[in-house]
Amino acid sequence: MHSWWSALSVLGSLAVTGPLGVAIALWLLAGRSWRLTLSWLLLFGAGMAMVVATKVAFIGWGVGIPEVKFAGLSGHAMRACAVFPVAFYLAFRRAQPAWRRGAFAVGVLLAVLISFSRLPVLAHSASEVVLGGAVGFAVAAAFIALSRADHPALFGRVLAALCVPVLLLAPRAEPVPTEQWMRELALYLSGKDKPHERNWTLRSPRI
Repeated sequence: MHSWWSALSVLGSLAVTGPLGVAIALWLLAGRSWRLTLSWLLLFGAGMAMVVATKVAFIGWGVGIPEVKFAGLSGHAMRACAVFPVAFYLAFRRAQPAWRRGAFAVGVLLAVLISFSRLPVLAHSASEVVLGGAVGFAVAAAFIALSRADHPALFGRVLAALCVPVLLLAPRAEPVPTEQWMRELALYLSGKDKPHERNWTLRSPRI
């Protein structure tokens, strides 16, 4: 069971969600949807910035909420909840309404499962996952609301063709050392020699 959650967790890594986010931008750009391309980049970038800001604030200065075991937004949860609902929505945008709604629901469910997987692998607390997922869903909801007035020239199957190789190959790639980069950034900005560490333990939920 643990290996199942670990495999799901990998789908939320930057090695997977980063290229998927780029694939969405390229598809929008190729479809000559300039406004949507910029909107996606700004929204997804804002979500990423919030993850970095909250983690750097805790590592460098100890800014967090110990009462709920919060030391920064879960990047896996934020990226998964931003990318997968949007990718499924766009890929099936020209399908029949039932298929479109079903595909979007699959994207949301996958994002929720990836987010939850961070708990049994002891990577995050529930508050970090929930808040990270909330930011990601907010990014997705804002983008989808904006996209309803725009119609990219390319079909959804082109986006699917861009995303499938990423899902197949990216999990085999070397992990991106984002945590190390944020730790180095936090220490540089705070001028400290040692990072602020959590003074609480994480528990795996009973599943």
